[in-house]
Amino acid sequence: MQKTWKYRGRTVSGADIAFIRELIATHAEASRYALSRQLCEAWNWKQRNGALCDQICRGLLLKLEGAGEIQLPPVRFCPARNPLAERRPPELVVADDRPVYGPLSALLPLEIQLVRRSRDEPLFNSLIQQYHYLGYEQPVGEHLKYLVKVRGQAIACLAWSSAPRHLGARDRFIGWNPQARRRNIRFIAYNTRYLILPWVQVPHLASHILGRMAKQASHDWERIYAHPIYLLETFVDRQRFEGTCYRAANWIVVGDTTGRGKDAQSWKPNRTIKQILVLPLHRHFRQSLSQ
Repeated sequence: MQKTWKYRGRTVSGADIAFIRELIATHAEASRYALSRQLCEAWNWKQRNGALCDQICRGLLLKLEGAGEIQLPPVRFCPARNPLAERRPPELVVADDRPVYGPLSALLPLEIQLVRRSRDEPLFNSLIQQYHYLGYEQPVGEHLKYLVKVRGQAIACLAWSSAPRHLGARDRFIGWNPQARRRNIRFIAYNTRYLILPWVQVPHLASHILGRMAKQASHDWERIYAHPIYLLETFVDRQRFEGTCYRAANWIVVGDTTGRGKDAQSWKPNRTIKQILVLPLHRHFRQSLSQ
C-alpha cells in the first residue's frame, strides 16, 4: 500500500510522488528553486493573491527527499550566512516626540496609515524596537503594519500577522474542527504589536484606534492578500497589562494560553501564560470559519 504524505495542509499521494520523480528526471538540469516553481505551476499551488507557494513546496520536496522518496539535484547556492538568523535590529529613526495630550476629540480625525513597503516602514520598525517591551521582530507570512498619526506626527503603531495555527481556547470559541481550522486559519489576523508612544497621554485613544482598526483591517487584508478577515485575536500579558482598551473596544476574553510554545518538548509551561482576546468582524463568523 502506497504511503500518503501530508505537509502544510496538503495531501501528497503515491501518484503525486511519481509525478515529482518524473518532473525531476525530465528537468535534470533544473535547480531546486526552478523545480519547486514548476511543481507549483503544475499543481496550481498558489496563494490567494496568485503568488506561487514555492517556499512551502521546497519544504515538501526536502521532506520527501529526507524520507527517501525522491532524489533532488545538488544544492547550487549556499549563502555564507543566514540573513534571517543574523538579522540586524532596525536602524534608529529619530521620531517627533512632542508631547501629545488632551481630549481625544481635539485630535480627530486620526490618520491610520498602512506603511508596509512604504517609506514610513523604517520609522514603524524603529519605534517598535525602541519603545515596545517585546522589541521588533520581522513578521513571516501575511502581515500588515500601521502607523497612527495626528497632523503628521506618529502617535501609535499596530502590527498584524497570520494567526497561530493551534490555540485551544480560540478554537473552542469558534467551534471548528481540525480540517476547517487548516483550511480557514488564514481568515484570522493576530495583533502581534500594539504601541501607544510614551509621549502620548490621551484618554480613550487606545480603544478608539482598535475600533477604527476593526473597520479597516479586513478591507486592507483583502486588497493585499485577496481574502477577508473574519476574526481578530491578540494575547495580553496579565503580568504587565490589564487589556482594558481591548475590552472597551468590545473584544471578548475567551481563555488563556497554555504557556507552551509550538516547539515545547513537554506539557509544562515554559513561558508566561497570556489572556486570549478575540473580536468577531462578521455576524456569521463561526459559519464562515467552519465551512
